[in-house]
Amino acid sequence: MNRLFIANQAPVSINLYKYMRKSRGGKIKTAVMSKSRIAINLTVIILLGLTAYGFLTFDYKNIDIAKAVSSTINNAKALFCRPRLKYNTLSGAANALMMTFSLGVLSTIFGAVIAFFGALLCAKNIANSATANVIKGFVAFIRAVPTILWVLIFTVAAGLGSVAAVVGLTFHSAGYLIKAYAESIEEMDDGVIEALKACGAGFWQIVFQAVVPSSLSHMTAWTFLRLEINFTNAIAIGAAAGAGGIGFDLYMAGSHYFDLRELGFITYIVVAAVILLEFAATKIKARIR
Repeated sequence: MNRLFIANQAPVSINLYKYMRKSRGGKIKTAVMSKSRIAINLTVIILLGLTAYGFLTFDYKNIDIAKAVSSTINNAKALFCRPRLKYNTLSGAANALMMTFSLGVLSTIFGAVIAFFGALLCAKNIANSATANVIKGFVAFIRAVPTILWVLIFTVAAGLGSVAAVVGLTFHSAGYLIKAYAESIEEMDDGVIEALKACGAGFWQIVFQAVVPSSLSHMTAWTFLRLEINFTNAIAIGAAAGAGGIGFDLYMAGSHYFDLRELGFITYIVVAAVILLEFAATKIKARIR
């Protein structure tokens, strides 16, 4: 009866029935083995095998695993459970944090301004297709190069300091936001643009009467996301480019004199700053929407 019922269904049901079998418990289970499923299973098996082979053949150099694990746990306790304030006052930590935050804000503002005009030339629904393809290719190259490398490139020209850090962060931010803004513009309804063109509206009238109102919330979300990225990048660049800030203190505590308790204190400061930044961004985005 069940076979007759399934046979009367669509071909998809017939194919599914071919792969159905009963398990020992009497429950019906499917066993659809497609090429993609086989490829995924083989990939997982190969990766697990390579992982096991790596652990078995790794040169541990006579490291005592138990002692290493115990030492790691003790370092984690010192880092997160016993943070220590080494600054003379909290104002020193606040000044270093504000310097890093300023690097992130400046690079985000400059990058967002450049990206807005770049996106207008990159969005295919309002820009020339050939121009958009050229700009997208150039922007893809900018994004392919890591942020820290752009900072080091501009350090050669501008020297160590905050100038090279801001320029490098701005360069990569612009490449990131041009793609994000252009995609936001391309998602808007083409009927609005066509209606404005039919009424004789010019390019900038279309931009400020249709593009900006429709894409503002998405652009704001992308901008704040990039601000968070720039803030964390500024921490790493603080030591690499000599820009100072909380990143330089983090580098000194972690690599120069290896004070885990001070490193833990700085880590908590950074975490608190990121949480406050996310809270402020959420409030601003809610008001814009």
